[in-house]
Amino acid sequence: MGLLRFKPIPSGRMGTLWTLSTIKNAALVEFGCMGHMLYSGVTLKHGGVNDLCRLYSTHIDETDIALGGTDRLEHTVAGVIKNDSPKVIFFLPSAVPEVIGTDLRALCDELQQEHPEVKMIPFGQGGFNVYQHEGIKNALLTLVKSIPAETERTPEPSFNIIGSCADLFRFQADAQETVRVVEGAFGMKTLCVLTSDTCVEDIERIGSAHINLVIRREGEAAAKYLQRKYGTPYILHRPYGIDGTAEWLERIGRMLGISPAKEFIEAEKSIARKRLEPVMPHFRHMARAHQEDVTLHLGAHADVVGGILSFGCRELGFHKGICWCDNPDMGTDELPYYSEEKWISAVEGLKDGLFMSSGEILEWSGRSLSMQISYPDRLWHLHPFEPPFMGFRGAVNLANLWINCNIERW
Repeated sequence: MGLLRFKPIPSGRMGTLWTLSTIKNAALVEFGCMGHMLYSGVTLKHGGVNDLCRLYSTHIDETDIALGGTDRLEHTVAGVIKNDSPKVIFFLPSAVPEVIGTDLRALCDELQQEHPEVKMIPFGQGGFNVYQHEGIKNALLTLVKSIPAETERTPEPSFNIIGSCADLFRFQADAQETVRVVEGAFGMKTLCVLTSDTCVEDIERIGSAHINLVIRREGEAAAKYLQRKYGTPYILHRPYGIDGTAEWLERIGRMLGISPAKEFIEAEKSIARKRLEPVMPHFRHMARAHQEDVTLHLGAHADVVGGILSFGCRELGFHKGICWCDNPDMGTDELPYYSEEKWISAVEGLKDGLFMSSGEILEWSGRSLSMQISYPDRLWHLHPFEPPFMGFRGAVNLANLWINCNIERW
C-alpha cells in the first residue's frame, strides 16, 4: 500500500462487515484484534447502523499468535449464545489470523458440533489482498448459499432486493424507495431486502420470491445462484430518473408476465414532473447557453455514477464531465477508475459544473456537502428516511440538489 493523503480502498473484510452488520437476529464474531471491531462499530453507527447484528471481537494477544491459541474464540461463542441467543453466528477473520493461516472454517465446524442449535457461518476476506467489493460479493453469495430453507413460491407475486448494503450512501432511503415503487406498481410483497433491512428469518425464505431485483453488480453472483437453485429470475439495475424508473418497472413486468399498474406509474411520473416543472426552463437554458453549469462531474461506486449520469444527461439534457468510479476492478473506458493521485489532479482543475462525490472529497475541495453521493465523511447519518437518489422521488431530490447548487454558485 502506497502513501495516501486520504483513505485507501477498503478491504474485503470491511465489505463483509458492512454487508453482515444490518442482519437482525444474528451475531458476528471477529477472531482478531479488539480495536478492529471497536472502530468499525463507530463507523457503522455514523452511517446509521445500530443494534442490528450484534458485533463481537475475541481479542488476540502475542501468545495466541505464536502458539495458534483459539480458546478465546470458543469462550466468546459460548458467551454470545448464552447472552444473545442468536439464530446464526457469522465468523469474520481479521488480518493477523488470515496472514498466519488460522483455519477459521475448521474451527467453525468444531464449534457447530458443540452448539448444533445455532448455525455457524465462516467468512473469509480478512487479508489485505481483497478489495471491498469482493468482500460484499462473497458475503452476499455465502448468505444465500447458507441460510435459505427449502421452500415453495409464494401464492402471490413477491420479490427480493439484493445488494442494499451499508457501504452505499443513503442505502436505507434508496431501498425504501425501491420497495415503494415496486409494491405500488405490482402490489407485490417484499420478502427480503438483502441486507439493509432484513433478519435471519427473511433470508430463510428468500427462495420463495418470484423475482430478485439486484441493485448493484456485487449482488449478481448471489442472484445467479438463486436462479440455479430456485429458478428465480433477476434483473440487475439501479433505477434512476423518472423515465428510467418507469422503464425498469416495465422490464420487471415483462419478466414476470404481468403488467404494472399504469395508473400508479402515470401518477408518479406526473407528480415528479410537476415538481420539476418550475426548474426545467432554467435547466434547458443552461444546457443551451451555459453548458458548464449543467455538466456533471461524478466520482463514486460505478453503478451509482452510471445511474445518476444517465438521468441527468438523458432526461434533463445535462452534459457528461469528469466521471470516475472508486474501484479499480470496475473501471472501463467510459467510466475509468481514478486513483487518489488521479482524482486529486482532476478535482483541483474543476471550476464549474455540478460535482458529486464522497463527503471527504467534497470537503477537501471546498464544495457543498449537500452533493454527497458516497462515503467516507466525518458526519453522522442517523436518519434512515432522508430523500433517496433512486426512483421517482430520487429524481426530484437530485434535480432539487442541482438547481440549488447552481443558485449558490451564481
